[in-house]
Amino acid sequence: MSEFYGPIRQAHIAAVLASGSLFLLRAALAQVGRERWALAPPPRYLSYAIDTTLLTAAVLLLAILPPAAYANGWLAAKLALLPVYIGFGWFAIRAQGRGLRLTFFAGAALAYGSMFSIARTHDPLGPLQGWFANV
Repeated sequence: MSEFYGPIRQAHIAAVLASGSLFLLRAALAQVGRERWALAPPPRYLSYAIDTTLLTAAVLLLAILPPAAYANGWLAAKLALLPVYIGFGWFAIRAQGRGLRLTFFAGAALAYGSMFSIARTHDPLGPLQGWFANV
């Protein structure tokens, strides 16, 4: 199964970028008063398809990688941020009031960026690892 690691990893990365891009588009639409477009069936169903691909690839990678590859807690940190990202993202599109939507968007973007950084560094501190490297 390890011979499929490369293609599965690439599919996972592509799905991460597609998911974040689609969220950015939908949140921007909601921010400028086009909630109906952001919540219309085509972008919603595309989001479901992308996120299903993303999670499927993640589970396959988890099955392929040896447990030592994520023993330091980076995967747990990433998984802990996932419901935060989903929740903030949900409210960023559906909350009443532009300021509230913007606040939730900022939270979702911060969670997404943190998950991305954690995945890139394989460190549970992600973007903060440089600050705590010598502690």
